Amino acid sequence: METGKLGALREQLPPRTVSCNGYAPEEKPPPPPPAPSRPLEKPRYSQGTSSQCLDSWKEERTRSEEDNEMNLPSLAAAYTTILRSLGEDPERQGLLRTPWRAATAMQFFTKGYQETISDVLNDAIFDEDHDEMVIVKDIDMFSLCEHHLVPFVGKVHIGYLPNKQVLGLSKLARIVEIYSRRLQVQERLTKQIAVAITEALRPTGVGVVIEATHMCMVMRGVQKMNSKTVTSTMLGVFREDAKTREEFLTLIRS
Repeated sequence: METGKLGALREQLPPRTVSCNGYAPEEKPPPPPPAPSRPLEKPRYSQGTSSQCLDSWKEERTRSEEDNEMNLPSLAAAYTTILRSLGEDPERQGLLRTPWRAATAMQFFTKGYQETISDVLNDAIFDEDHDEMVIVKDIDMFSLCEHHLVPFVGKVHIGYLPNKQVLGLSKLARIVEIYSRRLQVQERLTKQIAVAITEALRPTGVGVVIEATHMCMVMRGVQKMNSKTVTSTMLGVFREDAKTREEFLTLIRS
């Protein structure tokens, strides 16, 4: 009798379902909706538009004076946090204004983000039937290593072969200033200077050499006081013609 009652009860119960990962099949949560496909980013310059590519140096400003004023309080607050994290007391007399001084100094060290090559060149490109090498060497350079935020300093040597146009000599130093006053690595800095001159002036060739001492190798790490890093970028005839390249390298060493 008991067996018959149990059988009758089983027939009245709903059928059991097999669970999977803690959920019965009909209780499984619905699959998440597919992530929206990201639109493909447009290439900065489409193929076949060399004139647009050559004008890219005009569109580089990423910071303005208004940005500086707006961001100064938060930048100063960050320096206050750094001082506390170093075990210092930002309220003591010698450090009261240090966060603001450091913040304004950092904005100056990176003021290259506020400038573009077109701002600097203005009307300093002149038509001139001169096809011999132009060199400006020993341009002082100060920059910040983007890996440790410590300085690297040195000299920049620039040479180019004009193609019916020349650039005001002081503008070469200004181009160096724009790109060096950013968080940098020396290799990229060298190329940026050479490419900017090429795009703005369209000469037959450009050569740039930088010799610099990196404080991240002097003050920390391997601490090698007399080490120097030399980088070069050669474009156009400076890259293609060994005699032109050798003439440039000989003249900057003399």
